[in-house]
Amino acid sequence: MNERVDGRRGEFAIEIRSLTKRFSRFALEDVTLNVKQGYITGLVGANGAGKSTLIKAMLGMSVPLAGEVRLFGEPLAGKEDALKERIGYVADDSHFYEHLSIGAMKSVYAPFYRKWDERLFRRYLERFELSPKATIRSLSKGMKMKLALAFALSHQAELLIMDEPTAGLDPVFRRELLDILAELMLDERQTILFSTHITTDLDRIADYIAFLHQGKLAFHESKEEVFDRYAIVRGDLSLLDADVRRLFVGIRESSVGFEALTSNRMEAERLLAEYARIERASLEDIMYLTAKGVPAHG
Repeated sequence: MNERVDGRRGEFAIEIRSLTKRFSRFALEDVTLNVKQGYITGLVGANGAGKSTLIKAMLGMSVPLAGEVRLFGEPLAGKEDALKERIGYVADDSHFYEHLSIGAMKSVYAPFYRKWDERLFRRYLERFELSPKATIRSLSKGMKMKLALAFALSHQAELLIMDEPTAGLDPVFRRELLDILAELMLDERQTILFSTHITTDLDRIADYIAFLHQGKLAFHESKEEVFDRYAIVRGDLSLLDADVRRLFVGIRESSVGFEALTSNRMEAERLLAEYARIERASLEDIMYLTAKGVPAHG
């Protein structure tokens, strides 16, 4: 994890306390999450895990059944306008007026922000090769994402919230976007919450990982702690007695053996190092095998 020396380290850009939101077929249940200032936190989970629902609650776009959201130490309720001026939001779907030109959209957008920086906006347009005269509907998905980023960064936002920003983008632009985010983090006051189900994006840039699974927070740890604690175990089916099964968060069995996820790498190595292959788990492994679960046996 990148250790940044900053007088504001240890403070939280986002504090979520016991947040609950229920729908007819899905619920976020008792989610508590603190996002540290000055770092990139990756919010991961399968599609439908509740990532967008949680982000909407953070931004006051959805009212929870229970719980509290605080931004920069202030309760969101009653202070939304002031707090949102300090936030840049980038979503997978474009929320701009498609029939407008970029310049016309800027004239609508900029007056909402007292710290709007026109020179910075023009610099981002130039960097991203976006013409102010281009209509938004004429832009590709990748160019719309660049435009959303230009808008989000041009009012000096301290917190950048990105909801599935790389979904549907080609690998070249995904890499470029991650490079831009890495540059932003050179400013130690900047904080990024990056929601995605494409976990390889976070392998490169995230400091912390928060994993949502079926509406609950499975863990929130530094990336290094996650990779130290979790491991993939591969071995013969004959190893899978009841005690060994208890080691695992998820198991995939086949005719040639098993592949399993443990959240206690040290214990797995103690018991199985002589009999099975134990390897570092990727974030994708953790998501996939957590979803598989441990089937009832015997």
